[in-house]
Amino acid sequence: MSRTSSDDGAERSQDSDRKRTANRGFAAMDREKQKRIASEGGRAAHRQGVAHEWSRDEAREAGRKGGQMVSQNREHMSEIGRKGGQSSGQRRQRNGAEE
Repeated sequence: MSRTSSDDGAERSQDSDRKRTANRGFAAMDREKQKRIASEGGRAAHRQGVAHEWSRDEAREAGRKGGQMVSQNREHMSEIGRKGGQSSGQRRQRNGAEE
């Protein structure tokens, strides 16, 4: 017996319905449990000597990339500057009052 094109379409829609399942594994866990398991995996890798060890150059490059990304957020950088200025001003006032 041969299938018609309408049979194929019905079968495909049933397959796509079956693929919509609940999360499983890591995706089904709450964030804290994921974090604990991942952290233990990292510690185990270091104990076994198979974890990645950052060189000074790799660490420098990663820090540079992170700094570039953060500095692109003008609102965030403005907030950092504002807090620094407030802290500096408060420190100056305290030191001036003590003299």
